[in-house]
Amino acid sequence: MNQPYSVSKIPVVTVNSNSPGQKLHRRRRLLQAITILAAILIPVLGLFRIDVLAGAFVILDRQIDFGDFFIIMGFWLMVSSALIITYSALGTVFCGWSCPQNTMSEWANYWHRRLLGKNSEVMLDGAPMKVSSGKNKMANWLGLGAILLGFSMVAAFVPMLYFYPLETIFNFVTFQSEQRMNGSEYYIYSICVLIIFIDVAYLRHFFCRFMCVYKVWQHSFKTKETLHIVHDTSAEDECARCNFCETACFVEIDPRQTQTYDACINCGECITACESIRGSRKTGISLLSFAMGQPQEKKNEPRDAMIALRSRLFWILPLVTIGVGMFIWGMVNYEPYRFSVYDSQTAQGREAHEYRVSLAHKFYKPSEVTVSIEGLPDGGYTLESNKALFDTAERKYVKFYLNDDLEPGLYPFLVKVESNDGWKSSFRVHHLAVK
Repeated sequence: MNQPYSVSKIPVVTVNSNSPGQKLHRRRRLLQAITILAAILIPVLGLFRIDVLAGAFVILDRQIDFGDFFIIMGFWLMVSSALIITYSALGTVFCGWSCPQNTMSEWANYWHRRLLGKNSEVMLDGAPMKVSSGKNKMANWLGLGAILLGFSMVAAFVPMLYFYPLETIFNFVTFQSEQRMNGSEYYIYSICVLIIFIDVAYLRHFFCRFMCVYKVWQHSFKTKETLHIVHDTSAEDECARCNFCETACFVEIDPRQTQTYDACINCGECITACESIRGSRKTGISLLSFAMGQPQEKKNEPRDAMIALRSRLFWILPLVTIGVGMFIWGMVNYEPYRFSVYDSQTAQGREAHEYRVSLAHKFYKPSEVTVSIEGLPDGGYTLESNKALFDTAERKYVKFYLNDDLEPGLYPFLVKVESNDGWKSSFRVHHLAVK
């Protein structure tokens, strides 16, 4: 037997890594990684998170409550309008290129097929799982379970970053006690781990296809002009003998027959698959591509593919502009403190009227506020403390008492507060003294 001759007869296929399809695939992977990194950095850098104890949003380390109307309305107008523009133009491209759910599902598919076989599949219709006979081993199952569980335990910290400061998460991991922790964090973390594990081990793209409400929201803005996959029918005979693009689609649709409303997530993997198989056969470029609008011959009337998008931009762009303006105005005129005074006399038989100065510091940094009273006679009141010290965003109370030996009459007075960072305010109080 001539061994070198027989080996030389084996065809060698070279795939160009710089082909458009491969570039598309790499760019999608890069954007997925950037999205995951951004999801981690947003709460860590204080750009946005939720303070559970205060029941408020946190933007740029500022505590935002319903009193900050311009910030809240501006933020939602800006974000929702920008998303509508994205959905109208690019459709479900967020699902295929940025959605963490899809990224986790693809990652889980990779390990599932690597350890249990290339054609392995999780069946959600009650049928047995498809597992390669050569890899249906206990070691492979345990390895897959360990990988998915380990990933779930790490990924569960990401949603917790949006509800707890980074130092609290560190103390949580190192089992150190903290004032902000009450023990429920461990239950919340366990639930997050369980949900993510079920998702990556069982649901995966089934969630994308049948359970995702967000995708239905995106479809509400999709038209025939929105970005979608189109199929070049110039090589129908070749396509009839090949279903590689359909096999590569992880939402299990035929990319050659996309519709306005379908399960396609505009990931472009079918484009890459078609290009790779046609490149190996040396028959040309991919027969699938991204496009906006429809082929001119399929329309009843010639029309620009961008007309529908332009009509939406006509009324959406003003909303974006208004939202940006309101948000900037709210941030520039942001009030870092909330201040009020009220009568807190509740106990019977008290010899002095008790008032409370309520101070809410909304910045996540240390501060000091000085309290003073003007308009009352000397000796007519007792101020419990003239300073309130804040370590972070929190609420403090300062008490003062009006003596009962004041002459009968109406006493208007001012409670003034001033912080060490230049903020000052006053609150007018009217006290009626009677015998």
